[in-house]
Amino acid sequence: MTVPHKPIPFLDLKAFHAELQDELDLAWKSVVQHGNFLGGPDVDRFESEFARYCEVANCVGVGNGTDALELVLLAMGIGRGDEVMVPANTFAATAEAVCAVGARPRFVDVLPSTLLVDPDAVAAAVNPRTAAVIGVHLFGQVVDVRRLASVAARHGLAFIEDAAQAHGARLGGRRAGSVGHAATFSFYPGKNLGALGDGGAVVTNDPALADRVRQLANHGRSANDRYRHEVSGRNSRLDSIQAAVLLAKLPRLEHDNERRRSAMARYRAWLPEWCAPVAVTPGSAPVHHLAVVRTAQRARITEALTAAQIGWGVHYPVPCHQQPAFADFGEHLPVAERAAGEVLSLPMSPVISDGEVARVCEVLRGVRP
Repeated sequence: MTVPHKPIPFLDLKAFHAELQDELDLAWKSVVQHGNFLGGPDVDRFESEFARYCEVANCVGVGNGTDALELVLLAMGIGRGDEVMVPANTFAATAEAVCAVGARPRFVDVLPSTLLVDPDAVAAAVNPRTAAVIGVHLFGQVVDVRRLASVAARHGLAFIEDAAQAHGARLGGRRAGSVGHAATFSFYPGKNLGALGDGGAVVTNDPALADRVRQLANHGRSANDRYRHEVSGRNSRLDSIQAAVLLAKLPRLEHDNERRRSAMARYRAWLPEWCAPVAVTPGSAPVHHLAVVRTAQRARITEALTAAQIGWGVHYPVPCHQQPAFADFGEHLPVAERAAGEVLSLPMSPVISDGEVARVCEVLRGVRP
């Protein structure tokens, strides 16, 4: 009798959190006991430790990754009349944040090998209205920060890193989040460093920018008088429970990222030739937030994976510049448009086993190109 295979989830958070059950229980109990549910020692400590991890001077915890982007743009004075460079291949939140502050996203194409933003496309698109460049570290790999920073410096632009998918990644020895004027992170549960709910952070080496972000995120309050609101801000604060959870997870992030690298190496070794993972930039140390491949057989593959009870995703089937929400900013960007019909995300997490990776590859090899 044939023994049925167990389902393979796209992201197995249940198994991952089972490894951390004692630490998570302790985090919850600690916050309940001290009673500081907003601010307090857990948030202070996490901000300090995450800044150190990112190799920057300052970290401000906020409500989520989208807020982090909006708050940085606001703190930099970017708004109506400004354009911000955004790669077409990214999650909608990157462009959404630009629109939310009244600026216009200027979508640019990506490199065919990595699907990360093309620095040459950014340089060619700079115009008198350009105020900032957002480099998105997609799928767990760092964009060419050296070249983007050079373009930004040459034209007097702000360079912002969207590092929501790249906690701990490096390029040329530099940590994601340590090169731009500021960087933003999401701690959505599925991220490499994920909370048990929403959370985000802004990191920067500019203390004045960090203070401005913190003030805007806390209703525009004065740092010296909580009853004085010096600017019109908003409510976007990282709560203590999530900070405590992140503190429990941060010490093992490097180990968990290495487990992702091992899983991705096995995918590269065992996948059929016609189902190729996106390239890795020389000198890069990605953290493989997603295991993304390109194939012209996506419909057949996803049908086979579903039949085999294997989870999958598509990041992203519609480029930002073709989304209805951003129709006013659309233009023809051929690399991103072609990739949108070919990308496929396979199961990936720190707890995915060699046997599970082998099973995914076995199913894919059974699909004839």
